[in-house]
Amino acid sequence: MLVGAVVASLVAPLSAATAATTAETVVDVTRYGADPTGKRDSAAAVAKAMRRARTVRGPVRVLFPHGTYQIYPEQAEVREVYLSNTVGADQRYRDKRIGILVEDMHDVTIDGGGSHLQFHGLMTTFAAIRSQNVSVRNFSFDVTAPKVVDATVSETGVADGHAYRVLSIPPGSPFSVAGNQVTWRGENSPATGQPYWSGVNGMSYTQIHDPAADRTWRGANPLFSGVTSMTDLGGHKLRIEYADTKVPADRGLVYQMREDTRDTASAFFWESKDVTVRGLKARYLHGFGFLGQMSENITIDGNEFRTDPATGRSTAGFADFVQMSGVKGTVRVTNNLFDGAHDDAINIHGTYVEVTGHPAPNTLALAYEHPQTAGFPQFHPGDQVEIVDKRTMAAVPGASAEVVSVDGPSGQDHSKPLTTMTVTFDQAVPAAVTAGNFVVENTTYTPTVDIAGNTFRNIPTRGVLVTTRRPVVIQDNVFDGTQMAGIFISSDAYQWYESGPVRDVLIKNNTFLRPAGPVIFVEPTNQVVDAANPVHRNIRIQDNDFRIGDVRLLDAKSVGGITFERNDVFRLDRRTAVTAQAGNLCPAPGTTTEVSAVASAAPYTTSLFSYRGSSGVLIKDNNFDNGLNLRADLDATDADQVSTDEVTKNGTDRILPLVPSVTYTSSDRHVAVVDRNGKVTAKAAGTATITPVTSSRLGDVRGTPVTLKVGAASAGCTRSQ
Repeated sequence: MLVGAVVASLVAPLSAATAATTAETVVDVTRYGADPTGKRDSAAAVAKAMRRARTVRGPVRVLFPHGTYQIYPEQAEVREVYLSNTVGADQRYRDKRIGILVEDMHDVTIDGGGSHLQFHGLMTTFAAIRSQNVSVRNFSFDVTAPKVVDATVSETGVADGHAYRVLSIPPGSPFSVAGNQVTWRGENSPATGQPYWSGVNGMSYTQIHDPAADRTWRGANPLFSGVTSMTDLGGHKLRIEYADTKVPADRGLVYQMREDTRDTASAFFWESKDVTVRGLKARYLHGFGFLGQMSENITIDGNEFRTDPATGRSTAGFADFVQMSGVKGTVRVTNNLFDGAHDDAINIHGTYVEVTGHPAPNTLALAYEHPQTAGFPQFHPGDQVEIVDKRTMAAVPGASAEVVSVDGPSGQDHSKPLTTMTVTFDQAVPAAVTAGNFVVENTTYTPTVDIAGNTFRNIPTRGVLVTTRRPVVIQDNVFDGTQMAGIFISSDAYQWYESGPVRDVLIKNNTFLRPAGPVIFVEPTNQVVDAANPVHRNIRIQDNDFRIGDVRLLDAKSVGGITFERNDVFRLDRRTAVTAQAGNLCPAPGTTTEVSAVASAAPYTTSLFSYRGSSGVLIKDNNFDNGLNLRADLDATDADQVSTDEVTKNGTDRILPLVPSVTYTSSDRHVAVVDRNGKVTAKAAGTATITPVTSSRLGDVRGTPVTLKVGAASAGCTRSQ
């Protein structure tokens, strides 16, 4: 039953003229049998409450009174839907089980009330289909026995001539051992008694997490190579012995192992408008991430994508965290924590479909080319499209058109073709547009993008991928330890078929910590590179803070107009790259000794910049640290198109010295004083540290000090080591 109408003061303040028409109706899921104690399955009750809410004229708020709710797949809503970047048209996965389904609704809020929702099996947590003005807020959710096993190497050694590892397994990851094989499995379904999933040994994919370094990367899995025995020790521990006799060197690392089938999305929004997700704690995203597909205006704000440490797990996402595939209006991803994905944190793109035929002057036959994406409509009557030459990634002159009709996938019906479509336009398509050589992009479904205030950690790939022709602002974010580019701009008509060109990108006030390179990567897939006809235009990189190792800062292919301005670029090791040495570590009071500063690290040799087939390059007003190589490599880029007095552009290195000048300070002038040239006068018995201070364009840097023991006398105390 309905709890009743709630006064307008419970929603956002409205004008007096509209307040009378906006009273909010609350649907309490516990009134339909949902169990906030967490003892019983609430899936059927939630489905019933959502069906009731669908009959209410909005605004309507579906409330989960504070508690814990168990949601199993067997009694959840089921829909045949096809999702981008998942299993494509594979009929084994066409039916998706959805815990909270907003379908054909307007003005609806899913209010978790601070509750925790525990999902089971392989299912979608929540979805919005053909709905408008949808808010999902204020709850945490997790998955029991997720389809990833995070195995920590808790012990290593050699016993009886055999190397061994002891793996600590999270309590929520059941396993069994038979011979030299471990079988991982999901929890047992209460309906069938069988596990929801299973896999053996390293399964299909592994990445490695170092909790001490707070870094995660893709890599090989050595756990199941050369195994001689395997023992379940109890207490969620697994001992593996090997033919090798060398102690494994990976103690403390976590091997995150999984199968690689993206059978559904953790949450998705399809053919929906004005969707906001705010205040969630997403502890694990099964299958894929939060997917926006052929929708309009999506906001992901103030959420935490991170595991609950109490689970012993470190994986929070089976693949990407946030993926926007064909969204128009505005996409806002703001103030979120992204920690522990198995792919990119944020990916915003359209989809290129390939031309497979030209059956009539104003008609094209088109096909989805990547096997993970198919089954849903890519075009609607009235949409604008652009036809693109795959070789050059340039739009065909005069080939922008409006869609008149579409014969293709419906998105919910496997009786129709799922990978092909025929699209008729309002004008003739140039005869030069031939099968296999051209792709088509829906330019109506390209968003304005705002990515701000987010933190990215333990991302094995990229922090942000974005390809949209509308304005993009990426600002005030922290990218920490991304293992590929922090920001990647592509436009791909050969592999992932993720479209399209950028025209207005501002990357401003971000912090990039410990990045792999290139830190910012622009790499469209055009096979013909012509600086006079670039794929991308107008990229500005301004006022950012880079803390880097020996990696490339910016690699830009096929860009017309790219600015790198007012950025600070630091070496990661700047405080340890210079070390003080002393001629006498134990001078007597009244004597003198000399200290000097030496480079204790090597200069970086990687050129900071690379431009390929680009023009309108500006590098200006930046601050670069000591020991960086201020060189720009040019390929199919005219040196006259690179405006700078900060870097070389003729292929020669310009490595700033690590020790351009140095002064010294003493920690205790009563014990020892030092002049600017490093002459130390010992004053009185005691200990003082002499610190080298080098100058840089980023301010003075205090290096590694040397400790003097004035008045001490001991063997071997005469010189620095």
